[in-house]
Amino acid sequence: MVEERIRELAAEVGVELPPVRVTGDDPVLPSVFRVGGAAAVAVGAATAAAAALGGGGREVAVDVREAAAAFRDERHFRIDGVAGELWAPLSGDYRAADGWVRLHCNFDHHRDAALAALGLPPDAGRDAVARACAGRAAVEVEESVTAAGGCAAAMRSRAEWREHPQARGVTAAPLVGLTRLGETRLGDPGGVRAPRRGGRRPLDGVRVLDLTRVIAGPVATRTLAAHGAQVLRVGAGHLPEVPGLVIGTAFGKRSCHLDLRTAAGSAALRDLVAGADVFVQSYRPGALRSLGFGPGELAAIRPGIVCVDVSAYGGHGPWALRRGFDSLVQMACGIAHEGGDGSRPHPLPAQVLDHATGYLAAFGAMAALLRRSAEGGSWRVELSLAGTARWLDGLGRVDGAATPEPDVADLIEETDSVFGRLTYLRPPGTVGGISPYWASPPPENGEHPPAWW
Repeated sequence: MVEERIRELAAEVGVELPPVRVTGDDPVLPSVFRVGGAAAVAVGAATAAAAALGGGGREVAVDVREAAAAFRDERHFRIDGVAGELWAPLSGDYRAADGWVRLHCNFDHHRDAALAALGLPPDAGRDAVARACAGRAAVEVEESVTAAGGCAAAMRSRAEWREHPQARGVTAAPLVGLTRLGETRLGDPGGVRAPRRGGRRPLDGVRVLDLTRVIAGPVATRTLAAHGAQVLRVGAGHLPEVPGLVIGTAFGKRSCHLDLRTAAGSAALRDLVAGADVFVQSYRPGALRSLGFGPGELAAIRPGIVCVDVSAYGGHGPWALRRGFDSLVQMACGIAHEGGDGSRPHPLPAQVLDHATGYLAAFGAMAALLRRSAEGGSWRVELSLAGTARWLDGLGRVDGAATPEPDVADLIEETDSVFGRLTYLRPPGTVGGISPYWASPPPENGEHPPAWW
């Protein structure tokens, strides 16, 4: 199944990939969904695309257990032996009058919006939130919190989601959408730089701008870094972060801060775009366009650029502009409902939608680079967590609910950093028997200047 699905992905985006040798099979994690298979497909496709960019000729391999473990890497990440907190106190599932609803409160402004929508004071605790949700319908909570600028999702069954207008928009979109922007050709004045060949690593010389947060987008750019890309993360001091995640997903990257609300910040980003090959962003659809950095504007600044857009629910439909995270999409799309007995939410054993979308986004970026090297042009890659949920659903089911936790001790490595001694999972997949790797530990947030090196 894994090899066939990788071939389907390659055909969907119009590239040829070397064959991938797959070892292992589902179930490897406790779930009725084919989590291991999904992980192996996403990791295998990205690894094969990297091999193709590196010139091919070497065996590509992926192990299902190793790929599935990578989808839980934040669970294994430690700083001086201590795990970070991944969930804020008010984040979680709440029983509503007619079902369940999930609130995502990891960022303070999302927490404040949820409390305001529920009519609660800013210092309300979890018990007060539970009582407020219990007196309302799940969809009512979802809509009121969303309208207030927060993040929530009512638990729906698979059948209920399929009837939802947003589900129809998601179904109409490809898993990895790849479209061409403009007509720039190789050799045009000011156009596409010829790809570098002969580097030690497949993406040597490829410059990536990372305007993403949390998991999916940062995993995509971290994967590109593992194959040799120069990745510069662009954050801002006023934007909230999840502390453990922002460190654990920053291996192999540099980090700068720019305030795009200012003329100086906008000008600095334009200068960076002019020297970039790939621009990855996970803001809500249209947010960066309003600041002058939509795909069309990026292609005008840098002909030949690859623009990768990651969203929660896709770029079309009534929920296109809705904020969302993996756990919310699992609730909305029927995954959390089906994973248990229907009496309460039962999520996947990992942030599968985030991680799969991240690896698939890295694959899409590399597929676009392959297309660019052959055809020229600027390219846009589009993915959504909801699209990945639909794809996971289509992989079928497995008798894996009682699967024991896998031993991953052989996949764990350690390194020193400015934060202390880091424990982490190495990147999955191999090319020619060699694993990808990160050339540097995570930097301090905003440590570097906004410049290429």
